Amino acid sequence: MSTKTPVYFLSHGGPNIMYDVNHAAYRKLQQIGEEITTKVKPKAAVVVSAHWQAGKNKVQINTSETAELIYEYDEHHKSGVRDCGIRELTARCVEQSFYGFPSHYYKEEYPNVGSKEVAEKAMSLLRGAGIEVEGVKRGLDHGIWASFKCAFDPDKNPLNVPIVQVSLFDSDDPDQHFRLGQALSGLRSDNIQLIVSGMAVHNLRDYSFSSPKPKPYAVSFDKALKDAATAPAVERQRMLADLLKREDARNAHPSFEHLLPIHVGAGAAGGDLGARIFTLVEGSLSWAQYRFGDAPAN
Repeated sequence: MSTKTPVYFLSHGGPNIMYDVNHAAYRKLQQIGEEITTKVKPKAAVVVSAHWQAGKNKVQINTSETAELIYEYDEHHKSGVRDCGIRELTARCVEQSFYGFPSHYYKEEYPNVGSKEVAEKAMSLLRGAGIEVEGVKRGLDHGIWASFKCAFDPDKNPLNVPIVQVSLFDSDDPDQHFRLGQALSGLRSDNIQLIVSGMAVHNLRDYSFSSPKPKPYAVSFDKALKDAATAPAVERQRMLADLLKREDARNAHPSFEHLLPIHVGAGAAGGDLGARIFTLVEGSLSWAQYRFGDAPAN
């Protein structure tokens, strides 16, 4: 049994998952959250979301100990926060980055605190690996807080540890993101939980609420992702990188930011095997959830 914390990849879906309590993915996120709070019992969480990309060769880390929520629900405007070009996230940036959902979506809350100590530890590891990193003040985006509201209900299963978010690179380079995960892997030995959040298949252009029949490319890519993520560690990086070259890749992911978090997670896994612990293909989406490494026994 590994003494390191496991690594989780969460398919987070849209913010509506918070209210769809009978959805199978909602229930699975709950189970994952309970596994983390009752078995892993981490002292902090370092998280990566599809909704934060920094520079082509630079990542950013939120060093703030208080993080407001970012309501960047509109996929076509998710870059609005990133492109503001300032370190302090202002209301103007938030207003530019989302619109079109029912008003109560913008009133959601998720209690959280950050940790300068954990952020500094993560930045030290990245610098030690030769990765350029910048500390910034930023809120939590829905790739984290919406999925965490399912997994770590503040009333029923609170996480109650600091949450520090790390960005992706602003690139489609899978190996670059794998190396990012490798650099962060040292946190696992310090009882810090790594959670990466994206979507196993993510094509909103093709999605229809009235027709959830799985798209052929969603089924084929979901299987290919499973084969790659659960491959022996010596083959995993290559197989994951090859996913982006598949004929169905741009159908499954018109842009790759929702796929790249699993490359970070797999890099952080080291020699630990990956396991797909849930999947559900709905139309042009897949809700597959993964764990790398073993959860401790009770």
